[in-house]
Amino acid sequence: MPEGAATAAPAGRRPGWRDTVRVYLEPASLRMLTLGFAAGLPLLLVLGTLSFRLREAGVDRSTIGYLSWVGLAYGFKWAWAPLVDRVPLPGLTRWLGRRRSWLLLSQLAVAAGLVGMALADPRQSLTAVVWCALAVAFASATQDIALDAYRIESAPTREQPALAATYQTGYRLAMIWAGAGVLWLAARAQGAATGYDNAAWQSAYLVMAASMVIGVLTVLLSPEPAPLPLAPARNAREWLRTALIEPFADFFRRYKWQAALILALIAVYRISDVVMGIMANPFYVDMGYTKDEVAAVTKVYGVIMTLAGAFVGGSLALRFGVMRILMLGAGLSALTNLLFAWLAGHGHSVPALIAVVSADNLASGIASAAFVGYLSSLTNISYSATQYALFSSLMLLLPKFIAGFSGDYVNAFGYAGFFTSTALLGAPVLLLVWLAMRARQGGPAAPG
Repeated sequence: MPEGAATAAPAGRRPGWRDTVRVYLEPASLRMLTLGFAAGLPLLLVLGTLSFRLREAGVDRSTIGYLSWVGLAYGFKWAWAPLVDRVPLPGLTRWLGRRRSWLLLSQLAVAAGLVGMALADPRQSLTAVVWCALAVAFASATQDIALDAYRIESAPTREQPALAATYQTGYRLAMIWAGAGVLWLAARAQGAATGYDNAAWQSAYLVMAASMVIGVLTVLLSPEPAPLPLAPARNAREWLRTALIEPFADFFRRYKWQAALILALIAVYRISDVVMGIMANPFYVDMGYTKDEVAAVTKVYGVIMTLAGAFVGGSLALRFGVMRILMLGAGLSALTNLLFAWLAGHGHSVPALIAVVSADNLASGIASAAFVGYLSSLTNISYSATQYALFSSLMLLLPKFIAGFSGDYVNAFGYAGFFTSTALLGAPVLLLVWLAMRARQGGPAAPG
């Protein structure tokens, strides 16, 4: 029996608030907090925070937008997910097990890539920064594959929203550390000097690389989920069929015509947030906010609202079902982008930034917790790594591609027009969630 199964409410009864809170104290949930931190740390360091660094170094917005395509590594992780799902690592797998061995290898690779980003200067060799960022993104995507499988195999389906909430809490805390924290560290290292200081950014990125030790220690001290028996392959053709084809075929067999609706929903659910996020830090720089101001606002208010959003989203999903909270999260995520459009016209104001960042983090926490729980519920545990990688890759592929043109859009229409357009991107999402809710009565497309 997976950890936490004993605390679930009896079948047929909606869990009370005591049952809901108790799930968050289970060992499986608490481990997801630190493992989520390790998963969330690299993302901004190769995307959001990197865009702040590059803009401060004088790199133009269009180039920053195109460089965000480094994040497409997350959109293609399904391509090597079968290897992570099935292939043992010599020595490591015998010692740690299938899931933890891949987790440890990917975490060490992330740390090495961050060291490379720290030592490179974008003013002298932007190419070196990009290659190191690509290595971090590839290793981070691999870590996501292994971690998603580890999470799904660590608790029953009913408790996945709680694991998703603690995972998202750790993930968002890491993003704050990799966003506000790295800005604060760079500002402290730079002192009273103004302008771009590569040595300050170097020290900040080295601290980020060292922060991966949190994930490494968690992997070393955590148990391996009970291994699922894998059917032996008699030849390479049979192995390819089992590892590559069967996980995808299983999904379409289970959901039939609803598979197209599910995949469409997954492809666009986070589009408002992802497309907007690439230009958030260049926006702060161009609006005249200092590293200290951005760090202080996101560190204090971002942490509070992220924790609140993840807990509220996970708890509401447990009590009222994932689909209703998916709808809530989609609506809130689109609406908060309009607040950034308002801020663009309001001008430099720290109180206004506090209000906008707080609302954005709350909405994102609610949407993320519900969405991760939804994706987990779609997964067949026999193919957990590969199927979840397909879902989470699809979630990023279209948004990351569109985000690459965000710098050009801002140059043409300004920040207010850009943020308003990203809010409008959320309209199709609401329609798809509604259709998925309607399809729930006709099949398994919308669990919860």
